[in-house]
Amino acid sequence: MTLISLGMWLILHSSGSVVPTVASSPPKTIRYFERTLPQGIAHVLLIPTNSRFLVTPALSPKVSTVEEFAQKHRAIAIFNAGFFDPVNQKSTSYVILQGKLVADPKQNERLVDNPKLKPYLNQIFNRTEFRRYLCGQTIRYDIVPHRESSPAGCRLVDAIGAGPRLLPQLTSVQEGFVDTTNGRDALGSNQPNARTAVGITNDDTVVLVMMAQKTSDPTNSGISLPALADFLKTLGVQKAMNLDGGSSSSLDYNGKTIYGKVDLQGNLIKRPVKSVLLVQEN
Repeated sequence: MTLISLGMWLILHSSGSVVPTVASSPPKTIRYFERTLPQGIAHVLLIPTNSRFLVTPALSPKVSTVEEFAQKHRAIAIFNAGFFDPVNQKSTSYVILQGKLVADPKQNERLVDNPKLKPYLNQIFNRTEFRRYLCGQTIRYDIVPHRESSPAGCRLVDAIGAGPRLLPQLTSVQEGFVDTTNGRDALGSNQPNARTAVGITNDDTVVLVMMAQKTSDPTNSGISLPALADFLKTLGVQKAMNLDGGSSSSLDYNGKTIYGKVDLQGNLIKRPVKSVLLVQEN
């Protein structure tokens, strides 16, 4: 697919729904559409930058479904985001809200004290994150490693970590998800599964994607990480990162909740999550 100008009325080119902004020149809209692929169903949301819409993370004290996040936050859309430990319900990803660190994986004892993960902790603590900056009066989004400094003249407002980076290249090994020496692959990178991702196009449009499995083919549907990166390229995405996937993959858009993972009988799995990305009006 080739992205067309977001200044046009995109509804003329897609069956997806559009949330129009107040009339401006040119108009800026959010666009949602679905794409059926051979092994999965892609749910895609495009958010133009510097419009009246913001993409920001949110964190729950205890794990909650995207439906429960929707009840708490006034949001047009909610996508699951960072990694977490379902046993102690603590985040294993960094989360920054309004410049304050609110979730630190170094404080998660089950992560830090796990002997199987100790060799990878330095990589885990520098995984990719989706950031929102305020540069003067301009909002800017970026996808960078956790330890990367903010650009000159920009203030880091929000960030949510996950990983690995998908574009411009896949960094599963560098971020400690994959270890080729012992065959470790924490995300089953090359296997089809429900997946969630966030990306940025060259015109700074934010792209959120949730790839759902097919209920008719629960054991062989979804998408692999390399295929997800290739799909994002068709949307014009230049930078992208993987978010938590599998049973966590879920979204709420305009009051409709969609879950991405199915069990062996084809039933949807409704798993609560720790953090999300919200799309809200500014």
